[in-house]
Amino acid sequence: MSKRSEIEQAVHVLAPRIPDFEASAIADHAMDSRGLCTASVQSAAWLSMVAFVRHALTEYDSLLEEGYDQESARHFVAADIRAILSEWGVLRPLTPTD
Repeated sequence: MSKRSEIEQAVHVLAPRIPDFEASAIADHAMDSRGLCTASVQSAAWLSMVAFVRHALTEYDSLLEEGYDQESARHFVAADIRAILSEWGVLRPLTPTD
């Protein structure tokens, strides 16, 4: 099994109700990321999933464009990220470092 397939499988374990196309996009992101391509499968799946939700499904990037610093922007979208992860069946809590 390829590492990409393993990451996608790990995403489905972490988020059993995630749509397939989003799990696929998350696995692609993990494989394309210089920092995540060498991470463990589980770490790559989690970190890529959180980053995908933050950038693709929240107002995070808009907040940065408006001049908010990264920490403040993350604070303002944290509840949205938790809600999306919950919809996908994620039980792991989001931490301030995620």
